[in-house]
Amino acid sequence: MRSMNELNNTEALSNPVVDDQELAQRRIRSFVLRQGRLTKGQARALETGLPKFGVTYMPEVLDLSARFNRTESKKILEIGFGMGETTAKIAQTLPECDFLAAEVHTPGVGALLKLIEGLGLTNIRVIQHDVVEVLQNMLPDASLDGVHIFFPDPWHKKRHHKRRLIQAEFVKLLCTKLKVGGYLHVATDWQEYAEWVLDVLKAEPQLQNTAQDYAEKPSYRPLTKFENRGLKLGHGVWDMVFRRK
Repeated sequence: MRSMNELNNTEALSNPVVDDQELAQRRIRSFVLRQGRLTKGQARALETGLPKFGVTYMPEVLDLSARFNRTESKKILEIGFGMGETTAKIAQTLPECDFLAAEVHTPGVGALLKLIEGLGLTNIRVIQHDVVEVLQNMLPDASLDGVHIFFPDPWHKKRHHKRRLIQAEFVKLLCTKLKVGGYLHVATDWQEYAEWVLDVLKAEPQLQNTAQDYAEKPSYRPLTKFENRGLKLGHGVWDMVFRRK
């Protein structure tokens, strides 16, 4: 999952005294290409799948239960699902959960919609929009049981650190949308970024680590083909799972 929604490169990301209202007024953008080359299957899936499984961004509160036509299911936000393979597999593994999947890259959206229809999944809804605005304007407070952020691009140069997705203010915003006891699961194959993320998550007083540092890979997160290849070559993957206090 290489395409990710990113927060704008502003001082708000590293300034802990910025309040939620001021943060909401900052300009937000994505640092990934929204468009790209579509296959015929992806284009067809966009045309036929979006009316059934898509959620149109609107700056108003979203009724998640109504979108999935059930109230008792757990609601999970998937941030930056890339080409959708992992999200689709997790939705298959956890049919009792509903997944709101946010991505801005058009081929990725088409790819996930194609998987949804091909696998007959009913517990995924897709929103093509920057996730920060979705969180700020569409999701009710304390509405999520979990958040997945798998393999975000880390913007490895230190001078670009404010463009990294996992920032203190972003994590604070996520916490407002998580229910007490809900979880935030981040996975990355960049060790230096894993260290960055761990420090940011540990610094958030509303979160509690479920492990000493890094967690064992939860059974619901499948190995991607790239991850499996990397592990065989001796590369690592770091999972971090924190609970909302």
